[in-house]
Amino acid sequence: MTDLSQQNIDRFNDLAAEWDTNPRRAATAKAVADAIRQIVPLTGTEQAFEFGCGTGMVTLAVAPHVGHMLAMDSSSEMLASLHDKINRSSTANIETLEGDLADTPPKGRFDLILSSMTLHHIADTKSLLHVLFKLLQPGGRIALADLDREDGSFHGDKPGIAHHGFDREELTDWLAAAGFVDCCFSTVHQMEKEMDDGTTRRFPIFLVRASRPE
Repeated sequence: MTDLSQQNIDRFNDLAAEWDTNPRRAATAKAVADAIRQIVPLTGTEQAFEFGCGTGMVTLAVAPHVGHMLAMDSSSEMLASLHDKINRSSTANIETLEGDLADTPPKGRFDLILSSMTLHHIADTKSLLHVLFKLLQPGGRIALADLDREDGSFHGDKPGIAHHGFDREELTDWLAAAGFVDCCFSTVHQMEKEMDDGTTRRFPIFLVRASRPE
């Protein structure tokens, strides 16, 4: 496990108890989940995999629209929060997995792989996209949400950040190099954050959809 991975585990274990209380996070999760359902046609039978699921705000919104959802995170405390939500809800098709996707990818193949605000925590994004491609069934799709490239203002000096967002053209090239086709970006949300100087900035969040060829 890399130092960056451990920084993320430590940070998110510390934040898990209060994670859902931030209205900006809830709004972002809703926007991403809504966009996935609109942009990626779902039949209700998909074997879906979400990495970096956190407390499951996107997980629980998408799971009723697929056949089965495997939700993975490296933070045990984030997954504990998700388990509590599952136990209190009527959602019965969610399975959880603790681990680092780069080190311990899940077994099996999936029809849909999704994530929200996770890519910028992963140093070797290009290698990760190859892992995702191998995990997809032929014809399977990815739906990944993250920040457009920014100047570092979004996270400031928080630990565990590998990328200050992504350039869409560069990410398209990385996806193509991994074997993906039909790459399509949509701006699905604008997250507002108050900066240290008292001003408010809006940070665009994209959803990129791409497919593994049949």
